[in-house]
Amino acid sequence: MNRRDFIKQSVIAGIGCSMPDWAFGESVEEKSASGTELIWGCLLHLSFNMWEEYISPHRPFRGYRPYLRMDEALWNDAISAMAKAKVNTVVIDLGDAVAYESHPEIAVKGAWTPRRLKSELSKIRAMGIQPIPKLNFSAGHDTWMKEYSRMVSTDTYYKVCADLIREVSALFDTPPLFHLGMDEETAEHQSYYQFVLMRQNDAWWHDFYFLVDEVEKNGSQAWIWSDYMLWRQPETFFRKMPATVVQSNWYYGEEFNPEFPYVKAYLDLEKHGYTQIPTGSYHADNPLSIKNTVTFAEKFISRNLLKGFLQTCWKPTIEEYRARILKGIALMGEAIHTLPADS
Repeated sequence: MNRRDFIKQSVIAGIGCSMPDWAFGESVEEKSASGTELIWGCLLHLSFNMWEEYISPHRPFRGYRPYLRMDEALWNDAISAMAKAKVNTVVIDLGDAVAYESHPEIAVKGAWTPRRLKSELSKIRAMGIQPIPKLNFSAGHDTWMKEYSRMVSTDTYYKVCADLIREVSALFDTPPLFHLGMDEETAEHQSYYQFVLMRQNDAWWHDFYFLVDEVEKNGSQAWIWSDYMLWRQPETFFRKMPATVVQSNWYYGEEFNPEFPYVKAYLDLEKHGYTQIPTGSYHADNPLSIKNTVTFAEKFISRNLLKGFLQTCWKPTIEEYRARILKGIALMGEAIHTLPADS
């Protein structure tokens, strides 16, 4: 029985399995003793090609573009704003914005070279921020994979995924976390697409376990959006989801009623012992989203399972969205002060 099967069987049986302490977060006392901190993170897009070729009328900023859509001045200002706000983690959506040595055919025009990325990561670390890679392998958000996005669950697909995870892990010097996305893989979420592809049931779990294995094989801990299975098939989720995978349930509203399904998901994850990084957003007019997320989590999620928080804006890093991106970072800075000083 391999490691993945062992973890699955342990979760299914409801028994514990030997896992590293960092897979579960730390209490306040453990944090103080080890010197580690909660993650206070922001998502920043190097690539924004997670949606299919058709550009939907209600969200024209989405849709595939064959060129790098990233304004360097805004990128630099965003990183600087994070450092000033005491944000200690940036999750970088890489997609096709890097000319990977293993698969250069994926890269868009103007993509960063691996050397350019490595240089940027060094600069970010020097500013006191931990960079974390994100490659979204959801079949609904993998347009960045070019032709491979239509080869899901094939031998070619598995090889490409493994190659990319291995290369990115090396570029990030074995990051503590690796975000795999895995959200919104439904026909409904692809209603504007010209080509719809989705996995479900055992086919989804098979590919998910493969991706998690590849991340762990390269020395990192897998991190995902929780919504796809948690919101739709919670019993299956809690039976099959490995406890080693960090969960980001996301809720972008400002009212945290525990009876709301998307809010209750935080409580269900807590009840079943999963490590969480709750996620808010300033993608619309919801300035209290991340602050109220922190307040809710402080009250209802135990510290040994609370790994940190993530703020999103879901806009490409281009000048048109400068104000919103920088405001989202500032709101995360304000949220950092929501927890008591010893947190």
